[in-house]
Amino acid sequence: MKNNFIVREVANLFLPIIVLFGFYVQFHGDFGPGGGFQAGVIVAVGIILYALVHGLKKTRQLIPDVFIRFLMAMGLLLFAATGLASLFLGAEFLNYSVLGSDQLTGQHIGIILIELGVGITVAAVMVAIFYAFVGRDAK
Repeated sequence: MKNNFIVREVANLFLPIIVLFGFYVQFHGDFGPGGGFQAGVIVAVGIILYALVHGLKKTRQLIPDVFIRFLMAMGLLLFAATGLASLFLGAEFLNYSVLGSDQLTGQHIGIILIELGVGITVAAVMVAIFYAFVGRDAK
């Protein structure tokens, strides 16, 4: 597909739209359908589309394996840190009512942080799985 001009240009046109939609789903998941898992998959699909059109070697140069592993760890740490913060503030693990000045604000802050951690981890894991299956000989 790298030599097909039309496919490459259409993918280049849709790639920012896909990633932007992923961010929309991420940050509006607490008000409607969506959230971290769905957003992570959408962002990963954008990266995988880029890899399919431009090649795995170029994608790995843009987003190296080390960065993917870093994102997997950071998403998990954000999730765990949110739970531990509520624990240290006197509530149960992942009871984020205590994270804000009132219960509603705390719930809102907590769910955004939890869903962000899930979204980062899911996107990174999906890309890592793609790299593992496709890139055995392409390194």
